[in-house]
Amino acid sequence: MNFSTALPTFVITLREGVEATLVVGIVLALLKKAKKSHLNSWVYAGVGVGIAISALIGVLFSWIIQVVGAANPQYTSVVEPILEGVFSVLAIAMLSWMLIWMTQQARFMKAQVEGAVTQALTQNLNAGWGVFSLVLVAVLREGFETVLFIAANFQQGLVPSIGALGGLTVAIAVGVLLFKWGIKINIRQFFQVMGVLLVLIVAGLVVSALKNFDDAVGNLALSSRATESLCFYYERFTKVHSCILGPMVSNTSSILPDEQFPGIILKSVFGYSDRIYLVQAVGYVAFLFTIGGLYLRSIGSASSEVKKNILSRQKPITSPKNSKHTQF
Repeated sequence: MNFSTALPTFVITLREGVEATLVVGIVLALLKKAKKSHLNSWVYAGVGVGIAISALIGVLFSWIIQVVGAANPQYTSVVEPILEGVFSVLAIAMLSWMLIWMTQQARFMKAQVEGAVTQALTQNLNAGWGVFSLVLVAVLREGFETVLFIAANFQQGLVPSIGALGGLTVAIAVGVLLFKWGIKINIRQFFQVMGVLLVLIVAGLVVSALKNFDDAVGNLALSSRATESLCFYYERFTKVHSCILGPMVSNTSSILPDEQFPGIILKSVFGYSDRIYLVQAVGYVAFLFTIGGLYLRSIGSASSEVKKNILSRQKPITSPKNSKHTQF
């Protein structure tokens, strides 16, 4: 069993789980401050239902994949890689959006949660449901992204799910350390490191998604003479196995094969492949330059904003006596 496939889902669930844990911790702290701790059960219910629904969505995805494959067994070799590719594209879109958007909105998270909780508490009869909905949405958002990533790699079995459970456990432990024991952790630095890892993981998912589509088109082309023209590159230009990805631009199979250690670790975590084709290389570099560049710029803008706030707090206040231009 290749446990290295659990590492990507561990990293993703850890980051998403800590994010959800921060929301839960802020809500619990606000309820305590407002002397509404009797609503804590609604918070825990939101967490439990959110995790359960996320798990059910994962089971539903697996069931859909099995049903589609069973309905057309002769096209299983085509359907499976297509579904993996589609789920990969969805995971890439969701994770990239979350990465950029949450980095830009992180400094406003506490204020947004405080506003939502305050609004919920003003509704005396429905305060519990308001708190429940807030926590449920926060947990579901993070859980859905993790489920999409696992679905994109469903052929790896249950091992990615083990990584997801491990990441969730550590995220809960971080929440306990922060809000129960009062241990200080540099959350901003944590998210930055996790964000860089996530950029590399999703960039590898781009390579894997393209390979899945290439396999699907290749298998479909081999299924009948009517579809053999779909595999245009392999048929017309070269005998190297690439159907729609163009020529091979990198071959490290003799140095670092992706089916042996440590290449298999790099493959599981960062999508490493010992054979890279032109379209994959272009997709990988394009993702790093666009999403990776946007993420680094968002980190830089957030850091500069924090520095400005710190400097504004440290700036000495000029007394009216020493001021040459005092306005009344």
